[in-house]
Amino acid sequence: MPSASSPVTLAPTTRSPAAGGGSPSRLRPVVTIAVVIAVLAFWPSIAPNPYMLSAGVVVLNYAVFATAWNIMGGFTGYISLGHAAFFGLGAYGTALLVIHTEIPPFLALALAAVATAVIAIPVGFAALRVRGASFVIVTIALVLVLQLVFQSARSVTGGSNGLVVPRPFPDLLRPEHHRLFFFLFLGLLALVLLAWLVIDYSRFGAGLKAVREDEDKAESLGVPTGRLKLVAFILSAFFVAVAGGMYGLWFGDLDPIFQFDVVLGSNIVLMALLGGVRYLFGPLVGAIVVGVALEYFVLNYGETQFHLVATGLLLAVVVLFLPDGVLTGVHQLLQRFRPQATSIRELSAEDLRAQQDERATADATTGADPATGKEGS
Repeated sequence: MPSASSPVTLAPTTRSPAAGGGSPSRLRPVVTIAVVIAVLAFWPSIAPNPYMLSAGVVVLNYAVFATAWNIMGGFTGYISLGHAAFFGLGAYGTALLVIHTEIPPFLALALAAVATAVIAIPVGFAALRVRGASFVIVTIALVLVLQLVFQSARSVTGGSNGLVVPRPFPDLLRPEHHRLFFFLFLGLLALVLLAWLVIDYSRFGAGLKAVREDEDKAESLGVPTGRLKLVAFILSAFFVAVAGGMYGLWFGDLDPIFQFDVVLGSNIVLMALLGGVRYLFGPLVGAIVVGVALEYFVLNYGETQFHLVATGLLLAVVVLFLPDGVLTGVHQLLQRFRPQATSIRELSAEDLRAQQDERATADATTGADPATGKEGS
């Protein structure tokens, strides 16, 4: 007989709506991912110029970053503004390995991501001991400290002068370079979406959702909340580092001010919140909206700080009117147009009597108990 102190077996029954929650088929979200990736793959064919193609690469980079962040933030409810630290570590780790060793660029990227995941273990162990605003402050402190460290270590990182990363495909012209990395980022996005989906269906994901809903109750029921949070934190850091390493190989120029940037981390959180953290494609939708908006502001207003003002206003609108994201709002809107269960107030006495007679006739035919509806033996 289970007791309050006995560990609880978590069944992965509560799936996210967009990940097929309530659907008998688990293949539907996988097919949906394939369709979305196939649609996005048309962008290089219709992009009017190399700038628009590079903008597509930037948006995909945001989408990978936001989806990877959502493995931690979406499942557990722990809002980290410091995931840019792992992005920067992945980018600089890849760059330094490429520059100082003869390792192939993409092997260097994988090694840098693994190293970042190892670094995330003690960081997560310390940061996850606190919750709420304290956790947010700890993550901000992490990214600020790393920014100062990488700026100070000029002999290794180049400091504010930046670090030039050798291109992995030096023979390609710039448009072909953008096109190739667009598809590489697209493949990475598919991988991260599948990882998020696997977690969503797993017992591990069910435990993370229990943390999100009520961590104290989950802990009292025997859910190993600390261990689950730490694993989610490490997985999230790993995929964010892969996104950072890929960005370094694509862009070819790194600066601690931009790679270890709290604003970058805030934008990623905004993307996930805007799309909906409980949805598989929520961060992708948010990345497209915010990423396109940021590119528009930079293109039309240059290096002014107007994009920061616009981003702040957008964040305020999301928090006030769409706290659960755009996809949640769309889902609720669609629900209004679906057939609703008829209220008893909308039925006349004759209708109710007719329904009772039909039910009684059906029960008599099947031999079921009218009180319980169960068939007799």
